[in-house]
Amino acid sequence: MGIVNPLVIDVDEFADEAVADFTHCFTGECRVGVLPILFQISQIIMESEDLVASLAVIFKVMQERLRIQRGMMTLFDYRSETNFVHESFGLSDEQAAADVYSLEKGLPAKVIETGKAAIIPPRRVAADQTDREEFAQSGAATNLTYFGVPIIHARKVLGTITAERVYHNRRLLKQDVQLLTTIAAMIAPAVDLYLMENVEKVRLENENNRLKGELKAKFKPSNIIGNAKVMKSVYDLIYKVASTKATVLILGESGVGKELVASAIHYNSPNSTGPFIKFNCAALPEGLVESELFGHEKGAFTGATGPRAGRFEQANGGTIFLDEVGELSLPVQAKLLRILQERNFERVGGNKPVKVDIRIIAATNRNLLELIDKGQFREDLYYRLNVFPMTIPPLRERGSDVVLLAEHFAAQYGKQIGKEITCISTPALNMLLAYSWPGNVRELENVIERSVILSEDGVIHGYNLPPSLQTPGEAGGGFGAGLDARLAAVEYEMIVEALKTHRGNMTETAKELNLTRRVLGLRMDRHNISYRAFRRGERVEREAAE
Repeated sequence: MGIVNPLVIDVDEFADEAVADFTHCFTGECRVGVLPILFQISQIIMESEDLVASLAVIFKVMQERLRIQRGMMTLFDYRSETNFVHESFGLSDEQAAADVYSLEKGLPAKVIETGKAAIIPPRRVAADQTDREEFAQSGAATNLTYFGVPIIHARKVLGTITAERVYHNRRLLKQDVQLLTTIAAMIAPAVDLYLMENVEKVRLENENNRLKGELKAKFKPSNIIGNAKVMKSVYDLIYKVASTKATVLILGESGVGKELVASAIHYNSPNSTGPFIKFNCAALPEGLVESELFGHEKGAFTGATGPRAGRFEQANGGTIFLDEVGELSLPVQAKLLRILQERNFERVGGNKPVKVDIRIIAATNRNLLELIDKGQFREDLYYRLNVFPMTIPPLRERGSDVVLLAEHFAAQYGKQIGKEITCISTPALNMLLAYSWPGNVRELENVIERSVILSEDGVIHGYNLPPSLQTPGEAGGGFGAGLDARLAAVEYEMIVEALKTHRGNMTETAKELNLTRRVLGLRMDRHNISYRAFRRGERVEREAAE
C-alpha cells in the first residue's frame, strides 16, 4: 500500500486490495439502500438550503446506515485560517468543546489543504497520538479507521466531513468515502450560504462596528487639537448639544474647522450610527441645488429618467450638514424652512410628502443678519436655524494652538511622504505665531504641507515657509531683503538650533557647524546670540539689532 505521507494515504490505494466479490452484501451493509436518503437530503436542500436540517439527516445516515461511531463537520474560515467544528456526534461534551484546529495540524487541515479525501488507517491512528487526541480517539480503540472528505463549492474548500469506525473490508471503506464525498458536494451550496450569513456576516459587522468606533473617536471633541481657552468653551458646547436633536448653526471664518465641529456633534449623538451627509450649498449652480437636496421624480426635468432620492432622504435617521447655508437661493430657503418646521418635503416634480427623521446642522462664514437686511436671507429661516448657535474662533485668537496644529500637520504629512520631521525651528515657530492666518487652520495645514516637502534635514526651518510669512520682523528681526540678508537669516537659525541641541555647549555646537570656537563666537556676536540663555534652558529670542 503506497503511503502519501506519514499522516494519510490516498483513497484510491484501497482499490487494488478490495475484495473481488462484494455483490452479495455478506456484511449486511449494502449501500444501495442509501439512495432514498440521498434523495431526502437533496429535497431538504432544494426547499430551504437549511444546513442544520441537512446535517440532522446526514448524521442519522452516518450513524444508522454507515455505522459511523464518531463524526463531525468542520468549517474553514479563510481570514483567520482556522478549521473549527460546526457539529459532531459520538464525542463527549469536553471533547466537542475543543473545537478549533490550526491550519497546519491534523486530518481536517490536510483535507482542506489538498482538497482531496484522505484516510488514516488503524495502525496510523494508533501510532499518531496527536491526531487521535484531535478527533477524541480513545486509547483502547486502535482498530478504528479515521477518514475525511472535503466540502467544495466553486473550487473553494469550505470545510470537511470526517468519520471514524471499524472497517474489515476496504471496498466498503472506499464506498463510504465516495458516499460522503457525494453528500459533501450536495450540501456545499448550503455550507457556502451558512458561512456568508454567519461567519462572514459577523466579521463584517465587527469590522463595521470597529470602523464606526474609530470614526467616533476621531471626531470626539477631546481629539480636536487645541488647548486654548476659547476652544475649551467650544468643546463644552459640543458635549451639551450632542445629546439632543436640536438644530445647530455653526458660525466662523472660512477654514476654522466648522465641518470638524459638525462631525464631532454627530458622532457623539444618539443617532451616531445613522448617516452623516455633508452638502456644500455653494458648490453647485442654483438650478441643481434643489434637485440635489430634495431629489426629483421621473420627468421632473429633461434628463430625469427616473426618481432620485436627495440628500435629505439619504440623511434619514442621521444628520445632514449644510455648509455655506447663506448661499442658498430664496426658493430653496423656503423649502428648507418647511423641513425645519414639519420634517417633511416634496421632491422636485412631485406632490407626495416625504417624511424624514434627521438633525440639521448648518454653517456659514457670512453675516446672516446683514443678508437679512439686504433681503438675501429669510428672517424666519434664520430664527429656525439659530436654535443653538456656535461661533468657532479664528486661528489668530487661539495663541499656542498654532504650534500644536503645526506639529500635528508636520507629523501627518511627514508620515504620508515617508519623511520624518523631528522639529520646527525656533525662527519658524516665531513666524507662525506672528502671522495673522486669514485662511485659518486650512491655510496653516497647506503651509506645513509645503514646508514638509521642502525640508531636507527633518527640520522645518524659517526659509521653508512661504514668502508671505517671511516678513523682515519675523524672518530675523531686521535682516532686510536680498541674498545677503537671507543668508544671514539662515546662519542665525542654524546657530540657534545647534545651541539649543547642545544646551549652549560651545565646543559641541562648533563641532556640529564645522567651525572653530573662535569663528563661532564671532558669528554669535554678529547676531547678538548668548550661549548662557541656552544653558538655562530658556526660550531663545534674538536681541534687538540695535
